[in-house]
Amino acid sequence: MMRRILLVTLALTAAVATACSSDDPPASDGNQPDGKQLLAESAASTADIRSAHFTLAVNGEIPGLSVKSAEGDLTREGGPAGAAKGTVSMDLMGSLFEGEFVLVDDALYIKGPTGGFTELPASMVRSVYDPAAILDPDKGIANVLKNVTDARTEGSEDIDGVSTYKVTGRVTKDVVSTLVPGIDSDVDITFWLRQDDGHQPVKASVKAQQGTVDVTLSDIDKQVEITAPQ
Repeated sequence: MMRRILLVTLALTAAVATACSSDDPPASDGNQPDGKQLLAESAASTADIRSAHFTLAVNGEIPGLSVKSAEGDLTREGGPAGAAKGTVSMDLMGSLFEGEFVLVDDALYIKGPTGGFTELPASMVRSVYDPAAILDPDKGIANVLKNVTDARTEGSEDIDGVSTYKVTGRVTKDVVSTLVPGIDSDVDITFWLRQDDGHQPVKASVKAQQGTVDVTLSDIDKQVEITAPQ
């Protein structure tokens, strides 16, 4: 259960960077690049990402998502399920859990404010959503990017020192629900895409019925090594 919640959270990093259909007419604001084209180029370059640093913040309540915030590193290496490590704040069985997590080799380790890491029983950590799903070109960030509808470039913004294009659109519930259980309707989504480097996503914001989820991605393809705690 714990692994499922964490992986869903991580997978949401993927969900906050994607959406649906190639039949919509391209749209842009003034002299800004076409939003649909920007997303298509971003999807292509994002499909090659092997690792990234992420932050996630939930504002309000998202059905099926107990995480309030998370930050860490993600890689497609580290076993068939990929690997991830970082910190998380979440509701766990009615109580607030704040601590560290490590996901590697199909095992989950957690560490609270005191004590060491604890490995959860195998029955609790069987993969439902593996961390590699975020970077999986078929169901992760790249997939969301290529499935955005009503894409429109709203302008240019500086995000943490990076020049980006702000692109808004819609994501169907079918795309989102594969990564975030509980989403039962289409949602608005906003991406901030780099103006260079294949327009990879820097930030994304998903607006659900009862709250929003903001995600940032950085340190793309940096060296990440994740091993089980000793």
